[in-house]
Amino acid sequence: MTEEIRLERIGDIATLTLDRPEKLNALTRSMWRALGGTLAEVGRDPGVRCLVLRGAGDRSFSPGNDIDEFASERSDVAQAKAYGEDIARTLAAFRDCPTPLVALIKGVCVGGGLEIAAVCDLRICGESSRFGVPIARLGLVMAPPELRGLIDLVGRATALEILLEGRVFGAEEALAKGLVTRVVPDDRVEAEAYAAARRIADGAPLVARWHKKFARRLADPRPLAEAELDEGYACYGTEDFRTGYRSFLEKRKPAFEGR
Repeated sequence: MTEEIRLERIGDIATLTLDRPEKLNALTRSMWRALGGTLAEVGRDPGVRCLVLRGAGDRSFSPGNDIDEFASERSDVAQAKAYGEDIARTLAAFRDCPTPLVALIKGVCVGGGLEIAAVCDLRICGESSRFGVPIARLGLVMAPPELRGLIDLVGRATALEILLEGRVFGAEEALAKGLVTRVVPDDRVEAEAYAAARRIADGAPLVARWHKKFARRLADPRPLAEAELDEGYACYGTEDFRTGYRSFLEKRKPAFEGR
């Protein structure tokens, strides 16, 4: 864990913070690596029912990769490939993480910052948030493993519009494009993101993980095997189902234990 990535936990909700406010939370190679390891760690902990990802401060989620690092880490094709492999592994860790992920977005969310937000499950932003991928101005390409998350989220046509034009645009356009889940007043972003996390954490945790797994599998065009179809009914054998069913009949809030 680098000092620029901070993981905190209160009860069953964890917060992962990109912590470089002096650089608007621009991403370094060490941060990419730490993010991937941290996501894997969180995913192995059934006690964490939701993870909120955010940038430090109110000005920026992340503007993407730190340009100052290009001279030392991405100055030629070989270096760029090695750096890109680190990014690809981290984005795969986000996609594969069984824990529900909520991106709390204040201010700037562009480039690599948008790549990270795109592979979260919910994205909640403020009215003044800004989005885009203006890398064409730098002569840079978004490599296929990085582009995958954006296409999965908004589709090929919209992803190409964002990349080819390179515009930076506002929250309402981001909502219309399907980039974000919800837009709220700037002073309500934190409250709404954590309220969403609380709603997720209050649900049956096994169900949340199953839904993420099924949604990920259905993106694969291969036919479902019989065992995969059967897994869609495994919840009926859990104690959480019995708890939820009894609580519904008795008109009380269920207390799920994840078993």
